[in-house]
Amino acid sequence: MTTLEFKNVTKIYNVRGFGQIKALDEVSFTLRSHQTIGLVGQSGSGKSTIAKILTQLETPTRGEVLLDGAPIPRGGKGLRKYRQQLRMVFQDPFASLNPYHSIRHHIERPLRLDKVVPRDQLDDEVRRLLLRVRLEPDAVMERRPHELSGGQRQRVAIARALASRPSLLVADEPVSMLDVSIRLGVLNLLADLQREEGLGVLYITHDLATARHFSDEIMVLNQGKVVERGTADDVILHPHDPYTQELRAASPDPEEFFRDRSARTLGGVR
Repeated sequence: MTTLEFKNVTKIYNVRGFGQIKALDEVSFTLRSHQTIGLVGQSGSGKSTIAKILTQLETPTRGEVLLDGAPIPRGGKGLRKYRQQLRMVFQDPFASLNPYHSIRHHIERPLRLDKVVPRDQLDDEVRRLLLRVRLEPDAVMERRPHELSGGQRQRVAIARALASRPSLLVADEPVSMLDVSIRLGVLNLLADLQREEGLGVLYITHDLATARHFSDEIMVLNQGKVVERGTADDVILHPHDPYTQELRAASPDPEEFFRDRSARTLGGVR
């Protein structure tokens, strides 16, 4: 069981012309294996700052991040081992893959860097990972990212994140750049992988509807503070904070969307 603790973290940026901006204010949560936490908030609420701190692209002004009770190393082999345990799926599948390299290269690279399997097993492991994200290896391995659809690219990005066999995954708005028609498929894939691999997942989103679909627990972030948290159903069905109530009122009803989509399809409109 892997446990990641985000303890009383405050992050302050010094911005020329504006002074100090507090992006996070005493934020705390614990993410464990086999658990999905939905982190919900509008743009500028601090969600991406949390992702950057978890991936060590930023450091807290105050507070700390602990992995299994120990502070995250600042460099060297310890930091590399931490980054092997925690991987990230980025928001934009069009920008997160290098257009000059094949799909094989994207997935093979972390396998080589982290020495996940012997060299003579690299091809088999790339194929296994592509199959895990429901892509046909022979159809995509030698292609470039621009030759794939957005949904296929995001599946490749997920396969790349899984290559190092992490125990924790940060998914930063992983479906917001995709067509509505394929978002549910990618979310269902992530949910299946989380369950089958025993991953701990921090699912970052602005959409309460998908957070409820995908998460065990939801935290609502507003102006750098956690204003509400609880089980997914409690937060969605019985929100207490006015900000959460506003988010809920602005979120589409996914069941209504799919009922409407089915009705139009049956009526001959596609």
